[in-house]
Amino acid sequence: MSRNPRNQIYPAYEDLPAPRGGGPLVRLWRIRTELLLLAGLALFTLTLLGATQEGRWVPFVLLTSAISVPAATKVGRNWITAHFWCVVSRHRLQRVCLETTMHTRAGRIPLVLWITPTSTGEKALILTRAGICAEEFEAYSEEIAAACWARGVNVYRHRRRAQFVIVEIVRRDEVPGSITPGLDRLYGRRAWISLRPELEEPPDLRTEVELRQAA
Repeated sequence: MSRNPRNQIYPAYEDLPAPRGGGPLVRLWRIRTELLLLAGLALFTLTLLGATQEGRWVPFVLLTSAISVPAATKVGRNWITAHFWCVVSRHRLQRVCLETTMHTRAGRIPLVLWITPTSTGEKALILTRAGICAEEFEAYSEEIAAACWARGVNVYRHRRRAQFVIVEIVRRDEVPGSITPGLDRLYGRRAWISLRPELEEPPDLRTEVELRQAA
């Protein structure tokens, strides 16, 4: 029998506990990006108010330019859009874990440690909980793709540390010549194993020699 959470890992779906939101620290970790944005916006607003009240317009011009100029360029807009989708995908991944069996009996879901934009979408580094493994994410890959409004999903497991999983969300075709950050810089290019036979490793983890041979 192939591994699939639809062959329930618990006696019955109705027996599953209601997923919990986690403790205060876990909840703060899940909305860390939103908290940083709010803190930055509050600091920006206070700085502007203080500068205008004292009649100092130079800080006002510098701060507004620092925000408006990047947003007016194509590179800046692409950066904002890419990181916007990272935030969306992180929350959608968490929602899939809550709505499926990818949480523990105590109701805890895996932790999304880091999510970064790629040339084809986003890539998330996930720390699984006890009782959950990379094969669970592979079995629910179609649900993850649908929840993230994406084309597809690829799942990779760490070669030596099975608790670490990469979920690669594919939204579009790769743009030739694009340079994007990758998790391979932190954990090594050869550290990940694809759970699909046709994919030995994430596309952006291949070496230049392999890419030339494929061409």
